[in-house]
Formats: sequence, C-alpha cells, structure tokens
Amino acid sequence: MSSPTPLNNNPNPKKFKIGFSMYWAYAIIILFLLGMLYVDDTSIEKEVSYTKFKEYVATGGVGEITVFSNTNKAEAVLSDSLARSVFKESQYKGDKGTIAKIITDIPSADKFEDQIDLWNQEGVKHGEVKYDKSSDYGSLLWSFGPILLLVFFWFFMMRRMSGGASGGGAGGVFNVGKSKAKMFEKGEGTNVTFKDVAGLSEAKTEIREIVEFLRNPQRYTDLGAKIPKGALLVGPPGTGKTLLAKAVAGEANVPFFSMSGSDFVEMFVGVGASRVRDLFRQAKEKAPCIVFIDEIDAVGRARGKNPNMGANDERENTLNQLLTEMDGFGSNSGVIILAATNRADILDKALLRAGRFDRQINVDLPELKDRIEVFKVHLRNIKTDDSVDVDLMARQTAGFCGADIANVCNEAALIAARGNKKAVDRDSFMAAIDRIIGGLEHSSKIISDDEKKSIAIHEAGHATVSWFLKYSNEMVKVSIVPRGMALGAAWYMPEERQITPKEALLDQICMTLAGRAAEELTTGQISTGALNDLEKVTKMAYAIVVYYGMSDKIPNVCYYDSTGQAYGFSKPYGGERAKQIDDEVSRIISEQYERAKKILTEHKEGHAKLAETLLTKEVMYAEDLVNIFGKRQWKSRTEEIMELQAARDAKRLAEENAAKEAAGESEKPHEAEPSGDAADSQEVVDVEVSETTESTAAEEKKDTGVTPPPYKGDGSKDSESN
Repeated sequence: MSSPTPLNNNPNPKKFKIGFSMYWAYAIIILFLLGMLYVDDTSIEKEVSYTKFKEYVATGGVGEITVFSNTNKAEAVLSDSLARSVFKESQYKGDKGTIAKIITDIPSADKFEDQIDLWNQEGVKHGEVKYDKSSDYGSLLWSFGPILLLVFFWFFMMRRMSGGASGGGAGGVFNVGKSKAKMFEKGEGTNVTFKDVAGLSEAKTEIREIVEFLRNPQRYTDLGAKIPKGALLVGPPGTGKTLLAKAVAGEANVPFFSMSGSDFVEMFVGVGASRVRDLFRQAKEKAPCIVFIDEIDAVGRARGKNPNMGANDERENTLNQLLTEMDGFGSNSGVIILAATNRADILDKALLRAGRFDRQINVDLPELKDRIEVFKVHLRNIKTDDSVDVDLMARQTAGFCGADIANVCNEAALIAARGNKKAVDRDSFMAAIDRIIGGLEHSSKIISDDEKKSIAIHEAGHATVSWFLKYSNEMVKVSIVPRGMALGAAWYMPEERQITPKEALLDQICMTLAGRAAEELTTGQISTGALNDLEKVTKMAYAIVVYYGMSDKIPNVCYYDSTGQAYGFSKPYGGERAKQIDDEVSRIISEQYERAKKILTEHKEGHAKLAETLLTKEVMYAEDLVNIFGKRQWKSRTEEIMELQAARDAKRLAEENAAKEAAGESEKPHEAEPSGDAADSQEVVDVEVSETTESTAAEEKKDTGVTPPPYKGDGSKDSESN
C-alpha cells in the first residue's frame, strides 16, 4: 500500500517574507495620530509656585498628592470646586473624566515631608501622599515624536527614490543612470545548454567557438588569433536567437550580462549614455565576460543625416556612447558583445563594422532536418503514442520557426487533453497544425447549400489542377469546413526550394487560379470567394516581371530594393514602362487562367467526383485523390531532399568507418569526432553549393509597396475568402 501523497508537493516552497512598503508608513502615521487622540488621559495640568501650592492645600480642596523625589516636584489632584477657581472656564468645564492637576517645585522630598506633617497637625485635609520617581521619556516622546516621524518618513522616501538599501538602484531616481543588466555570475547558468538548441548547426558552431575561446584561450592565442569582439545574431522572429544566448550563458564559464536594447531608453536626458557607461564599467570589472543585448535595433537604429528633421538626439547619444565603449580610444579587452535583432537592415553602419561586431551570424528558419530535431526537443515532455510521425509533421510545417513548432506541440497537448485522451496522437498534432495555419474551426457557421456547393467546387478545382502540375506543392488535405477567415481551404506540403524556376512560379499561379476557373466552368458564374487567390496571383505575376526579370518583353530587369529603403513615392521607371509591366502581368495571369481551365476540362469527371465527395465528407486527404486520379507522376521536392539527406548520411557513415579502419582499433572515439563534423560541414557545401547562388530577395520581407512572394513556408494553404 502506497503512502498518502502530501498535500504540498512543491519542492521549493516559497518563504514568507515581510516587505516594507509605503502602506506601512501610512499605518504608522495613522496609529500615531490615534494614540495622541485616545491614549491621552484627558487631564489638564498647571504649574504653580510653591507658595500657591501650599495655599491650595490649605483650602482643603486637594486630593491625592504625588511627590517625585528624583526631580523635586510635587503633583496634586484638585477637587471640582477648587479646579474651577484655579483654571479658566474655557480650560476646565467639569466634564466627567477630566482630571485637574497642579504641579510645583519643592525644596526637597524631606522638607516637603515636614510640611505634610505640619498640615496633619493643623488638621488640613488632603488625600493620600505617594512617593514616586518620574520619567521624562513620555513627555519627550510626545514633544519630539512628530519631528522624529517626519525625519523617518523623509529618510524612507529618499531610500526608496535611490533604489533601496541594497544599492541595486536600477529603478531609483538617483540611480536612474545605473545599468539594468541582469548578471549571471561564473558558474550560475540559465539551465539551457546547446543540447536544448535543436538545429542551427552553423550558428552553434560559431557561437561555440567564442565559448571555447573563453575556456581555452591559449589554443587560439598561440597561433596569433584574437577573440572576436562581438557577434550579431540576425534572423526572423522566433528562430532561436535569444535561446542561443541563453545556451551561451549556460555553458560559458564566465560572467554573463543580459539586457534588452529598450533598457537604455528612459525619459531623462543622458540616462541612456550613462547606462551604457555603467554596463561596460561592470563588464570590465568582471572581464573576461559576455554582454548580451537583445533587440539591439531599439538603440542601434541608423542615425539621421539631418539633425533637425525627425532625429532622436537622446537615442543617437546613447548609440554614440555604445560605439565608443565597443571600440573606442579606451581599452575594452575581455568583454565580448552578443546582440540579437531581426531588423539588421536598419542598424547603423558604424555599429556593424568589424571591430565592433566582427561576426554576423544568420539564424534562418529551420530546414526539414532541423525541424525534425526541433520537434524531438519539444516532444521530450509530451506523452505521445505510436501514431505520431515526426517526419510527416516536419514536412507539413515548412516555414515554421522554432517558436511555431513549440506552439504546435503545446496546442496538440491541449487538444488531446480537451478530448480526454491518455496520450497525444497524430490527429491531435494535425489538428494543432490546422489550428495554427488556418485558424479556429467554425463548425457552427451557417452556410446555405448553394454556397457550400460553390466552396466544394472551388476547393476541388485547386486540388485537381495541383495534382497534374509538376512544380505544384504536394497536397495534404482539402476541406470545406470554415476555419478562421476562410470558408474552405486546401493544405499543401510547401516545396522547399533554394532556387525557384520560372515554371514553378507559373504552376503556382495556375494552381491558385484553378478555384475561380472551376467555378466558371461548372456553375457558369464567378464569386468573391477567390479574393485571396487573386491577391496572391497578382503579387506573384508582378514579382515575375518586376523583381525576377523573367518576362519575355522586359527581360533581366529588377526593380527590387534589397536595402529596404524602397523608392518612396516615386517609381524607378516611367509611364511607358509601367504600361508594359501591367500588360505583362495581365498576360501571365490570363495565360495561366486558360491553362487551369484546360486542365479542369481534361479531368472534368475527376473534378466532379472530388467535389461531390467533398460535399459529403467535408474533408479529404491525399489518399482520396490517389483513388480518384491515380498516383501523382512527379516526385515531390521534399522526397528529393530526404533522399539526398539519406545519401549524404550514408556517405558520411562510410567515410567514418573507413577512417576508423585506417586508424586502427586503438584510435579513441573522441579523436574521430572532429573529422566527422568537418566532413559533415564539407558535404553540406558540396551538395548545396549550386543552390545557394540565387539571390534571397524572394524570401526577404521588406516594407515596400509590393513584396516578392516568399516560397518558404507560405502557400501552404489556399483559402476561400469571405
């Protein structure tokens, strides 16, 4: 029998701490005022001469007498009638509970005792006589208490404004110029290592070299090498730039400073530059160390040419100080700067030059093999069953970054939990991918039969034409269930091409126009459902003519601005060239539209059967298309990549085995590993060098008027818009 589970399973229970805040100060002031109001005994006192004191006692109106021997004072309580004659009417009204007293200085306690004996002999009535020692602390407290309270309050506010007693001061008024960087001391990691960073082999190699230099500098300095002063991580959002920095902090056995570029920005003038100076002062004290600045574009944006036209003097002063600290007149040895940004195009050129950031490390979207590794990392803590196919999920998530894949795994777990499943299965992952790509499924949306039929014909047109085009993406499934903003959608396996031929672009346009073409051929009318398709087609055709120079009438001309500066309100061509561009775009779209109609006419029966099946089942997969049209005659690009990957892995394994046989059984395994890594990197170059010569303008997303359509990750879903 197992022992009962304790109620509190938290291994690190939070310790109860009492913090001091402004509310404590307010409470003390209120209690002090209440004490002055209610603790007072409501007595009134009057100091009189010794002669007057004896006269009052002689009248017989004195009650209890208290003698304070240490201060030679006597205090007497007056009767009501005597109090009215001693005090003014405004001072004493005879209220119940009010005690009237008189106080006098006596010669001494012994002489006063003789006076009491004399009163007793004369028959003067008085109350009980007490001897006591007075304390002046109470009167001092009431006299100086308010002053002390004000001093305490002022002292407390000053410490609050200066950042507290600990001296951290990052948020205090007087320490506003101090750096906000979070420091990890030597040996204090972030619990993230390079093993937690899947893929990114090239980026990890360059980052690891910096860490290795800090660990074993003699290996490099013996050859005359110098450690890089800085490395800039550049890549789209979510690709793992900050995760790489965390891995460096976890593995580098040196102090690590981490902060954001926006931490330099403050409302006070000169604070940014002051924080930069304080950051590098701390870093130099801890050298050798690493300083990581995330989102450096917040402070490193290119400086304006005209200081009077929209320039930000405070930000530019901060940038100037950063440039000086990174590579200025003073020495800055032993401090390595790591920075991350997804907008390297807007950074100042002086910041990017060698000597400040010696290396720019590109952290791109993960390829197929990298996505498999990323999935395996995020599936460590997820309970899955045997139906989960990691390779299939990696193929279907082309264009996803590491953060997207992590979101897929989490969404799949949530969907499985919502369905009360004991493990996350394949259907849960597919539903999660659909949820992220297409949006939330709207099964409750009311659609008429005619609209549903039109949607089925539209989506069946996409699927039919794509099945008979060589360069079209491999279809995964097609659905007429409303999802997100779309009334229907077709999911495709994006082709991961480094170089895209003109035929592939034309096939993509043809497949995208097939939905409207199917509507026209089948129903004889067209609808607004092709809005999203027409937008994609127009941009692709425009890119063919204006960006890629693939037009027959306007060949080898590119008007794309890769610097991101764009052309403002003007175009780099005249009116006649603009008319030629419009004519070519219209010609390309018209030709591919007729081509789509021709393919649909040739496979009219299959298209009709597919549309009818969609109306019945609402969702169809690639296996259903195989049953209708037969197996697709072309091999997908993903299959080609997987075959090349398998051939490369087999070749690497054969080379490793050959190297082990040549070196003999006595060779240690760790001595063979570097050659394997080197061979791996060399093979990557040998296989892919012919594919990396193409300009990456197609993948870049700039804020220009018309952006070239990206073919990595986009196009995985064609939707029918409202």
